[in-house]
Amino acid sequence: MAMETPVCDFGWKAVDFRLPATDGRIWSLADVRGPKGTLVMFICNHCPYVRSVIDRLVRDVKDLQALGIGVAAIMSNDASQYPEDSADNMALFAKSNGFTFPYLIDETQDVARAYGAVCTPDFFGFDAGLGLQYRGRLDASRKEAAPKDARRELFEAMRAVAETGRGPAEQIPSMGCSIKWRHE
Repeated sequence: MAMETPVCDFGWKAVDFRLPATDGRIWSLADVRGPKGTLVMFICNHCPYVRSVIDRLVRDVKDLQALGIGVAAIMSNDASQYPEDSADNMALFAKSNGFTFPYLIDETQDVARAYGAVCTPDFFGFDAGLGLQYRGRLDASRKEAAPKDARRELFEAMRAVAETGRGPAEQIPSMGCSIKWRHE
């Protein structure tokens, strides 16, 4: 089922986390925080929305990292129900797609809940003080990639955050597969 992210709650503070990554390390918000801002993305391996944009996402993240934006990707799906999202498969996905950022495992789903993440991909772009400035989409892609010349909405928004500390007033929600919650 396709879900859309809520409107950006400007200034909402990033929630700290300590999560294991596919590289074997434990990462916290402070470890990924960038001097000009921080991007926390909720993604997974199996979602067609993520798969259709993964090359663009990796490209845009590299460009943002060069501007001083720290980045982390978090996988919060219930991997027992979606084996394609297992830690081993996450490591393969990160390697095959050339991730330049940690790919974190939110096994308890506590971090996704704390952030109010609803779908994959779900982007949380924070300013240098960890206040939320962007909760929009990567670009116009859906389950299929948008045209190659599509506006780079996430990149442009986070570049503005790096340069001015503020995200755009107008943001188009991200759309994707719902987070696969554990059933208690």
